[in-house]
Amino acid sequence: MLRVQSPEGTRRVEVESDTLTNELFEKVVKAFELSGYCFTIYCSRDKTQEIISSKTKTVANYGLKHGDMIYLSPNADTSQHSKLANKVKNGVSASSSSSSFTSNSNIPGSKIPIRSNVKEDQVDVLLQKMDGTVKRKRDPKNCLHGDNSSCIHCLPLEPYDATYLKDLNVKHMSFHAYLRKLSSGLDGGKYANLENISCRIKPGCTGHPPWPKGVCSKCQPKAITLNSQPYRHVDNVVFENPNLVECFLHYWRVTGRQRMGFLYGRFDVHLDVPLGIKGIVAAIYEPPQESTRDSVRLLPDPRQSLVDRLAAKLGLVCIGWIFTDLVTEDASKGTVRHFRNADTHFLSAQECIMAGHFQSIHPNPCRLSSDGYFGSKFVTICVTGDSQNQVHMEGYQVSNQCQALVRDECLVPTKDAPELAYARQSTAEKYIPDVYYKVSELSYLFLVV
Repeated sequence: MLRVQSPEGTRRVEVESDTLTNELFEKVVKAFELSGYCFTIYCSRDKTQEIISSKTKTVANYGLKHGDMIYLSPNADTSQHSKLANKVKNGVSASSSSSSFTSNSNIPGSKIPIRSNVKEDQVDVLLQKMDGTVKRKRDPKNCLHGDNSSCIHCLPLEPYDATYLKDLNVKHMSFHAYLRKLSSGLDGGKYANLENISCRIKPGCTGHPPWPKGVCSKCQPKAITLNSQPYRHVDNVVFENPNLVECFLHYWRVTGRQRMGFLYGRFDVHLDVPLGIKGIVAAIYEPPQESTRDSVRLLPDPRQSLVDRLAAKLGLVCIGWIFTDLVTEDASKGTVRHFRNADTHFLSAQECIMAGHFQSIHPNPCRLSSDGYFGSKFVTICVTGDSQNQVHMEGYQVSNQCQALVRDECLVPTKDAPELAYARQSTAEKYIPDVYYKVSELSYLFLVV
């Protein structure tokens, strides 16, 4: 028995653990007496895990158990076809919908609509209250005014100023600097929208039979052209204690096998980048895994929920993952091979896909997105050899485009070229949108932290 909560009320549907999700959608339509599939179902109230109507995935694939609550949300663009959505439109749940959005933002001068019911991370709340401008001292050569005046040579710079960021050698502006840039126009960002990328067919379109028998412009996902993302959600990662890394590397030093772990810590303001965010690692948890000299395979972890609860008691959250890719060059000197560079790859396609998967299950709560979340703060740390053949750590995040492609199962790694990924072809079971690119690299898919 599953409970289905909607703006109209709550209904119950009975399914088996091996029931296909398309059958679950049919039962929901009958339970609410709907005229079509003009709705979306989520596992979480904050709409972070969508249940897709499929002939291959079952209820058990989404971790649903007896008595669980799932959440039904009507599709606004097809509300005229749905009895449930019409009730919402006519005022049945007007009180809840009117309180979800407000035009007032904490960002100075911003008119970007926000969701007032989203609980953002504390570091985001702090950054929204900060001025963010870069203060400059009076230039004795060019400033010909008094100490209490200012001119073009000493006026504060915006946090997204391209020249200033280039001087700091910052390739990607911070996420909050990007938000300030969106709201810097004459309209104050009134028409700006943080829209999450979707590569899935919108369920519930009643104008034609479901895929693969039919698809239309309303339910068909847009083609994706890979572009460089101008911002990043996390600008720096630091470790509270160097012994954390030393203990983590001990396994590789003893066995010669690779290792993987989850990073637990917190996020704070990064003062070296305008409106930046840094992740502070306090602990590394190494889950059950099987490893070789060239690979790591994660095993089911029955203690994961316990670890998360203990971390929460300590004020920590899972902020990323770390893995080794180390090959000894000279054991007597303690050197390692250097094989990750611009001529080969910095992250392999398989690692990008893994990072995209982790970022998808750790979304970034954001009031400026209609979904209540946008992107992710989850970071990837690779421990490998540098150009001096010393053990070195590099931090990355994959772009929102890569995160969406991975979440919707559009990408797979290639066997012969680790730096390249392969875009799946559409099948009768799943529609895959067209993916275009300008260069034959994955450089558009990840960002350096």
